[in-house]
Amino acid sequence: MAEPTTPVDASSVPGPESGETGSHPEASRPHPGAPRAQSEALHPRHEAPRAQSEALRPQPAAHSEPPAAHPQPPTAVPTTASAAPPPPPAAPPSQPPASTEWVGTPRRRRRAGLSIYSILLIMLLSVSVLSSIVVGIIGYVNGTEALRAIAYEKLVEIRENRAREVTQLFSTIENTVRLGAMNETSKQAAVAFTGGFAELEQQPVDAAATTALAQYYRDTFAADLSEATGEDVDGASFAPRTPAAQYLQANYVIPYESWEEAILSDDAGDGSAWSAAHAQYHDYFRAMTQLQDFEDVLMIDTDGNVVYSAFKGVDLGTNLLDGPYRLSNLADAYRESMSRNIVGEVVLADFAAYSPSLGNPAGWAVTPIAVEGQVIGALAVELPIDRINQVMTADGEWQINGLGSSGETYLVGRDETMRSISRELVNDPAAYEKAAVAAGLSPDAAAMSVQNGNTLLHQIVSGSAVTAALAGDSGTMLERSYLGRDSLTAYAPLSIDGLNWAIVAQEASAEALIPVEDFTRNLILSTAGMIIFVCLLSLVLAQVFVRPLRRLKTAARRIAQGDEGVQVDAGSSDELADVATAFNDMSRSLQAKSNLIAEQERANERLILSFMPEGMASRYKHGDEAITQDNEDVTVIFADIVGFEDMALTMTSEEAIAKLNDLIRTFDEAAERFGVERVRTTRQSYLASCGLGTPRVDNARRAVEFAMELDTILERYSAQQGVHLDLRAGLDSGQVTSGLIGRARVVYDMWGDAVNLAYRVQGDSDEPGIYITQRIADRIPDTIAITPAGDVSTQSGTQRVWRIQPAVTVTEGRAPASRGSGA
Repeated sequence: MAEPTTPVDASSVPGPESGETGSHPEASRPHPGAPRAQSEALHPRHEAPRAQSEALRPQPAAHSEPPAAHPQPPTAVPTTASAAPPPPPAAPPSQPPASTEWVGTPRRRRRAGLSIYSILLIMLLSVSVLSSIVVGIIGYVNGTEALRAIAYEKLVEIRENRAREVTQLFSTIENTVRLGAMNETSKQAAVAFTGGFAELEQQPVDAAATTALAQYYRDTFAADLSEATGEDVDGASFAPRTPAAQYLQANYVIPYESWEEAILSDDAGDGSAWSAAHAQYHDYFRAMTQLQDFEDVLMIDTDGNVVYSAFKGVDLGTNLLDGPYRLSNLADAYRESMSRNIVGEVVLADFAAYSPSLGNPAGWAVTPIAVEGQVIGALAVELPIDRINQVMTADGEWQINGLGSSGETYLVGRDETMRSISRELVNDPAAYEKAAVAAGLSPDAAAMSVQNGNTLLHQIVSGSAVTAALAGDSGTMLERSYLGRDSLTAYAPLSIDGLNWAIVAQEASAEALIPVEDFTRNLILSTAGMIIFVCLLSLVLAQVFVRPLRRLKTAARRIAQGDEGVQVDAGSSDELADVATAFNDMSRSLQAKSNLIAEQERANERLILSFMPEGMASRYKHGDEAITQDNEDVTVIFADIVGFEDMALTMTSEEAIAKLNDLIRTFDEAAERFGVERVRTTRQSYLASCGLGTPRVDNARRAVEFAMELDTILERYSAQQGVHLDLRAGLDSGQVTSGLIGRARVVYDMWGDAVNLAYRVQGDSDEPGIYITQRIADRIPDTIAITPAGDVSTQSGTQRVWRIQPAVTVTEGRAPASRGSGA
């Protein structure tokens, strides 16, 4: 047979390098075992990277060399298909993959921690509760301080009011004494009483009066004074010694049971000049005493003799310079007033025990009396204790004046004893005595206060407030009161000339701070309510804040489980909404990538199925190493396109490849119609089989009809393109082995006697046509005309070769050629 046409060198067509060809005498022709990489590269379906299809195949745990190919002639060397090498071993589970990019530093999770909901709830509760507590504490501190300040301010205001009224009272007393001394009646009275007293000094006192006086001082006065002071008293030491004093006391003192009766007497009826003056002027001074609530009004001459007394006390007629009362505060005030010798100036004497008043406290206001600029005596007024107490007790209306049930104001002298009455003594003397003794006051002093109905000079008031006030300071503080109660105290010095007094406004802290306690209780309740509300609100807010995260977690789990297109409600515009939007974008991106991967997998599947049967593709994807398949009855078609190389010489490489791809695509479509499976293609060769992937009883007929269709396709193509292309095909049937060859670059190929013989029957002929072996001729229908085309030698013997005629014309009387076997 003629030599086959030599194909164009593969280097003229862009593509992978070709493999080796067999040692056939026609080595320059495409061989069934020739490389197929070039033809694969020319076909559109082979343009996708083969590494993707390889990636679909699981890598075996251990790699082993594939078994050696079935002994065949060199023509069975397969063409390789690109496949990705096995991936490197996976990184240890505890380490992130080398290609992973972390946002932040990855940390190993040692143990289960708190959930975000718990953390968020703890944060909200901590911040809210701590804020409420801090606000409550600040509110408590500020509120209590403000309420204390208000309570102190109230006490300061009350203190100032009382101080102003006391100061005004003493100013009134001073003005009254001053005006009284400057009054003509007082001047005349002073002259008259002084003259009358001088006359009495010249008159002897009868024995009866002297005896009565001695008895009075011994039995009455001494007993009353001893009872009032609690001390033993010698009445004789207080008895008058001068005739005038004895006369006046005998007629105006001892006859009366009380001072109230004595002040009502205008004249003793003794006819003396003193009694005449008394009858004339006593009404004036009595009115002054009663209207001004003075304890007594005295007139003293320049020699120190008490020449007049409104209440007719035992000091009437005595001498303040050398008499029994020379050491009294009245004597001191008189001496100071006379030594100053300033008309209209009033000297005040602080309260002190005064014996003529049975030891009761007495304070004095003394001013000189002058006639025509000459001092003739002094007017002395005993300070009104009741008026002072009335001012300091707000006339008993403590609550109306803002002092509640325990507040009071009182005066304290330089000796740290009271100069006004205690509220507790007024309200409950027994309770006062008990509390005062419990606070440290001597029982005798407490009993004396209760007995006299006044705490003046009896109740000791010591403490920082009084000390500071007596030192000239004013202010407020919390200290224990004279009754031992914690009290809010407002203190200040009292601005009265001659009196070093302090004024104190005080209220028990338990009462004064009731608003503080109410505020504290309300604050605690409101804070507790706020904390409860905040806790409930925190639960709700935590749920609201975590709900998007939970939706994200649920969506992430669904994506991890394989769901696609999972979307999360982005909600309002905030950070969580941004995260949800980013998640949705990621989900859509994953879905798009998943669809792309799925499409790529389908493309890879189609790519794999394009060069290997479905069964082998399945075994390849499951990781089988040695994949082969023996088929007993397969028809092999090996076809060459004669004239293509000559046509390609007149074209560029790109144009030649395009033309070749069009033909191959048309061949593949015909193969699908006839049930033929393409194995591979080369530059101008086309290797196919029938009955390999899908066993077919009529594989020989189908293969022949497919070859005839290829011939028709080339004729039609030549007519359309104005070229001359022919088909030279060889067909044989028999046993064929197919399988995958290679590891890094896997190739699907088939080999066997049928493959070799199919190649030889078409390769040994120089003429185009379809050449079949005897095995094919025996299995095709008689409608296909064939003619003998020679013999071919094989290992099993000589095989007859037949050529299929394009058209069979049957002539009458002539039978078609015999299809007997043999050479």
